[in-house]
Amino acid sequence: MPIDWISCSYAAVVTVSGILGYTRRGSVMSLITGVIFGSLAGYGAYQTSNDQHNVKISLITTGILTVAMGMRYRKSRRLIPAGLVAGISLFMVLRLVIMMF
Repeated sequence: MPIDWISCSYAAVVTVSGILGYTRRGSVMSLITGVIFGSLAGYGAYQTSNDQHNVKISLITTGILTVAMGMRYRKSRRLIPAGLVAGISLFMVLRLVIMMF
């Protein structure tokens, strides 16, 4: 049972992004959403580590983050953090769709 390091890294990036949003801007919403979505992504990484085809939680989490952060990037035109997280999330969605088959 190999560990899905890419998904684990994604979960860490999402969590750290939320924490950084809180420490730099004082945004409690960034902290809450970062920890929640990071935890969901971490749980999804655990599931894909046990069964490569079990990507439901990861796919839902990354899909929501792709849309939400993509809309935020489109509105603000700021690459960091919205554009970066949207891009990484889109990569993860594509990766997870490929892993389903």
